[in-house]
Amino acid sequence: MSSDLLGSLETARAAMRAEAAAIEASAGRLGADFEKAVGILQAAGSKVVVCGIGKSGHIGSKLAATLSSSGTPAVFLHAAEAIHGDLGLYKAGDPTILLSKSGSTEELLRLLPFFRKQESPIIAIVGNTESPLAEAADAVLDASVEREADPLNLMPTSSSTVSLALGDALASALVKVRGFTAEEFAGFHPGGQLGRNLLLTVGDVMHPLERVARATESASLREVVIEMSRCALGAACMVDDKGALVGLLTDGDVRRLLTEEDLDLSKGVGDCMTRNPIAISKAITLGEAVRLMETRSSQISVLPVTEPETGVLLGLFRLHDAYQPNFS
Repeated sequence: MSSDLLGSLETARAAMRAEAAAIEASAGRLGADFEKAVGILQAAGSKVVVCGIGKSGHIGSKLAATLSSSGTPAVFLHAAEAIHGDLGLYKAGDPTILLSKSGSTEELLRLLPFFRKQESPIIAIVGNTESPLAEAADAVLDASVEREADPLNLMPTSSSTVSLALGDALASALVKVRGFTAEEFAGFHPGGQLGRNLLLTVGDVMHPLERVARATESASLREVVIEMSRCALGAACMVDDKGALVGLLTDGDVRRLLTEEDLDLSKGVGDCMTRNPIAISKAITLGEAVRLMETRSSQISVLPVTEPETGVLLGLFRLHDAYQPNFS
């Protein structure tokens, strides 16, 4: 590896460590003003307005989105657009979070008289606690850093990361004090994977029994492989005379068997299958199922779905089904 590339790795690691240290220092400064800020946001009668410009504006936009998705309605107001009509989104008393590294951003300072007129409590996330914005705020969160993380000490790196972390800290604290639940969170994310994992169960997406390759353990390996080709879901389930699951044969098992030189396709599948395989209930959420399948030394890609008390086979769930709706 060239010396230039080695130098870039060292610079990258130094930047990340500098940002981590800046966040740690900021966490140590949290105190009464943070608790006051949480109280202001918790008492909000309607929405929270997050306002900034430049890099602070980008952080503010993310903060507004995070608050909204976690039970605190919020909107982002671009400071420059605010003075050209966007202040119409305000209702009297809307709490306002202002973000500024310097604490003296001109566009934000011009808005202070309006905020006072609206009787809007102000939370300032600023890099200078003795700045005009800090002096005007009801609660001040110290986002100061010793230096930026880039080699020139010019780009908003450590400072913007600390502001982002303070915003996440506010959102996290509000989740705690409001008792916001995972089910409520899922309700705000119905179209994404987060929502699918929390709102849907295995029963909602599993392949029903009639579409699953099944056989008894006395069936031949050839018969089961033919059945697996007819119901191409990646596995065949072996059941007893009461329909209870007794074994599983996967596509991977078949591929491994085919490497045997003396493979006898007429032998009973009971000699090849995995006995008493892991199975899941149709009532568990997709998120729980995915964790069960992925957080293992050897990942599972397909699981039988059974009745918990009787072990009767109900269907088949594939890891793929957690990420893509089953339209079959």
